[in-house]
Amino acid sequence: MKKITAPIDSELISALRAGDELLLSGEILTGRDAAHKRLVELIESGEPLPLDISGKIIYYAGPCPAPPGKVIGSIGPTTSQRMDAYSPILMREGLKIMIGKGFRGAEVIQAIKDYKGLYLAAVGGAGALISLCVKKSQVLAFEDLGTEAIYALTVDSFPLVVAIDSYGGNIYENLL
Repeated sequence: MKKITAPIDSELISALRAGDELLLSGEILTGRDAAHKRLVELIESGEPLPLDISGKIIYYAGPCPAPPGKVIGSIGPTTSQRMDAYSPILMREGLKIMIGKGFRGAEVIQAIKDYKGLYLAAVGGAGALISLCVKKSQVLAFEDLGTEAIYALTVDSFPLVVAIDSYGGNIYENLL
């Protein structure tokens, strides 16, 4: 198990391989379908983004409301393929790492290789446990989207697996 801290530099991204198990600490963003769509619409219209995505990590999740005394509610990963239409564009704009669950399409895999990024897998069905890794949560953009807004999360020891590395190594290849 490798302990890593965000932001993650290009050297570390290049050193990680599909199948590596990680404990991630530091700041990550959240975003789901609606937020991705808005970001891409802003990019395509030439408007500035409401936040800097360059070098960032985005977790495909929408947190449930926080129970009393908790930082955040359950925050499990959503199916990553729902972001496939947007991911190559966001990677072109500087996004480096995506966290979700499940397979990715060929265009996303190519973008991961072209832009030297990573796709990390989180455990589906473990949202309540993952929420224990979140130490701080703040809405950054698109607050009107509620749980689909973009949040900044500070995480500590978030368990992940490198699903697709910057060379195209892919833990899902043998499953197809």
